[in-house]
Formats: sequence, C-alpha cells, structure tokens
Amino acid sequence: MVMNAKKVNTLRGTFNVRDRGNKDGFPVVMIHGWPESSYCWEGVTHFLDPQWRVIAPDLRGLGDSERTLDVKAYQKVALAKDVLGVLDAMGIEDFFLVGHDWGGIVAQELAFLVPERVKKFVIMNIPILTNLRGAEEVTRAMIAKRYLPYWYQYFQMQPILPEVMIKGNEKTWVSFFFGKKGQDGTIPKEAIEEYVRCYSIENTPATAASYYRSMVTLDVPHWATLAGKRFAMPSLYIYGNQDTVIIPANIAYLEDCFDSIRVEQIEAEHFLQEEKPQEVAGYMNEFFKG
Repeated sequence: MVMNAKKVNTLRGTFNVRDRGNKDGFPVVMIHGWPESSYCWEGVTHFLDPQWRVIAPDLRGLGDSERTLDVKAYQKVALAKDVLGVLDAMGIEDFFLVGHDWGGIVAQELAFLVPERVKKFVIMNIPILTNLRGAEEVTRAMIAKRYLPYWYQYFQMQPILPEVMIKGNEKTWVSFFFGKKGQDGTIPKEAIEEYVRCYSIENTPATAASYYRSMVTLDVPHWATLAGKRFAMPSLYIYGNQDTVIIPANIAYLEDCFDSIRVEQIEAEHFLQEEKPQEVAGYMNEFFKG
C-alpha cells in the first residue's frame, strides 16, 4: 500500500502526515527521529500487514511540518502533544505506537500522556527515559569513550554554529550520518535525498538543533519527574545492535520500566528500519497480531 502525504491542521499548528489510507485498518502511529522524516517508514510499510493503517507524522521542525523557532516547542513532551493533536484532528482514538530515535522519546512521552489509548508499544534504538540503572551503565561506557559518539549532539547545542555551518552544506551534513549503508544503497538513495531536501528548507538547521538545545534546560528536569513510572501496555524493543550511539547498556534493565517487554536484536546500525525494513516489519506483524 502507498503512503499518501497530506497536511493536518490542529490547534497546535499544521503538520505533514503520511497515511496509508485504509481507514478500516487499526491505526499504527509511527514517529520518526533525526535527521529523518516520516519517509523513513516507507520501507517498513511495504512489508507491514495490510490490516494495519499506518499514520506517520512529520515532527515539528523536520520533514514538511512547520518550522517553529522557539526552542520551547521542541521539549519532547510538547512534541508528543503535537502528535496527540494530529491524532485527535484525524479522529484516531486507540492505536499501536512505534518510535525510533528522537521519535522513540516522543513516543514514550505520548505513552505516558495517554496510556489508555496506546494498546501496544514498539521502541527502536533510543534510551528508555525511566531506565536509571541502564543510564548508569551507559555513562560508564561513554566516559571510557570520552563521549566522542555524542559529538554531533554537543555541536548542535552551540549557539549560531549549526545555522551558519550547515546551511549550504545540507547534503554533506545529512549524508554523513547514514555512513556506508547510505553510500552503498542499503539505505535507499532516494530516502537520503528526501532528508536532504527537507533539511534544506529555510531554518531547518536551527529547528533540528532545537531537539538538542532543549535537552538540558527543558527535557532533563521533566524527565526527572518520571522516575519510577512504568509502561503498562505490551511492549517490544527492536534493537539494531551495530549502533555506536545507542549501545547494549541502553537495553539492560528494561524490566525496571515495563510490565511486559520483549527484546529482539537484528544485525543493523542505527537506522534499522531503513537498513532491514522487512525484518523490522516482520517483528511488528508478529507482535501486533499476538
């Protein structure tokens, strides 16, 4: 089934949404990460059972959704409220929820906001907000690596530099993060071209950087209030185990955070849904049907 893009107007703004369009299908809401857009779910959607209606919004500041320059709009709970506004505007009540990278953080915030509406939950290659023991292990591992895998995060937290240095160099900047899997075509070239196009939209270096600039002052204090909260809905973590940023320590102690959690590892790097879409979709089909 083809994903059709459309604009959805909400009280919080206007967002671009890819929709499988099979309105009788049970909704599967898929939230992308950085530096991607909802286009990243095209491959998975191709292999996903036709009974599921895929709804994939572009997050604020990325894809073809609106660019907002106020950094407060990029607190992850605010982005979750954006997604909730889209779903309400589309008349979606109950749904399965999927999130990758920053989309996985936004999905966690959404699952905490409306747990009764999220019937099943899939997370891919992102830390779990309430996994304190896992975070301690990650910290020890990253200290040993001098936090070098996080360089791009610290760069984007700097004032002015991303805006000045990325503008005009979007293709080099975006393509870098897809590495050899992007160069050899494992991740489709048309996908990377799409992300470059979106990153070239005016103000995107600033709005994309706001995902990182909002962390210390806005997200971290909020995340501290979530300590001890658990996800009650059945959950699945699909882990691309060749990732250099989200490391095995990130998926330790998940039983502290979920009432029911299943973990599946696949041989893939960070962008696993684009590297191995059929394998990822296979796990989702099995989980959703079960």
